[in-house]
Amino acid sequence: MNQRARIAMSEEEIAGLLRDARKLQLGTINPDGTPHLVTMFYGLDDGRVTFWTYAKSQKARNIERDPRVSCLIETGDEYAQLRGVLVYGKARLIDDPAAVLEVGLDVTRRMTGMPVDGPEARAYVEHTARKRVAYLVEPARVVSWDHRKLGGDSVNSSAT
Repeated sequence: MNQRARIAMSEEEIAGLLRDARKLQLGTINPDGTPHLVTMFYGLDDGRVTFWTYAKSQKARNIERDPRVSCLIETGDEYAQLRGVLVYGKARLIDDPAAVLEVGLDVTRRMTGMPVDGPEARAYVEHTARKRVAYLVEPARVVSWDHRKLGGDSVNSSAT
C-alpha cells in the first residue's frame, strides 16, 4: 500500500473532523485567476459545508462569477499529527432570509461553542443576517490525510 492510501481517512473519520473542527480555509477564484483565501467559521448541513458572508464581500463576488471553491479543514501542529480534509466543489447560493438565518445560527453556535437560542444571541444573529448570504458547498471531490496513521515511522517534514 502506498503512503497516500495509508493516510487517507475513512468516511467516518472525515465526518468526525468536519463535525469537530470550527474553521476552514476557503479558496475562491479572483477575477484575474489568482486564488482568494480566507479563514471562515463554518456550519454543516447533512455533512456538507455551509458558511455565510456579507453579500458584497470579495468571496461572494468571486463565487457569483465562478462557483468553484475549495475548503481546507485541518488540524495538528507537528508533521506526525497533521490531519486534514480538502473539499473541492461548487458553492450554491442560499439567499432566502430564513435559510440564511439558519446557516448563521449554526455557524455562530459552532463558532462560540454556546447555544444561540436565547433572545439576545438570536437577535444579534438576525441583525447580522440582514446583510449576508449563505452558501452550501456541493462536494465534487474530497481528499483527506491523517499522518497519525504513519505511526511515527515517517518524520519527513515534506508536504502531503
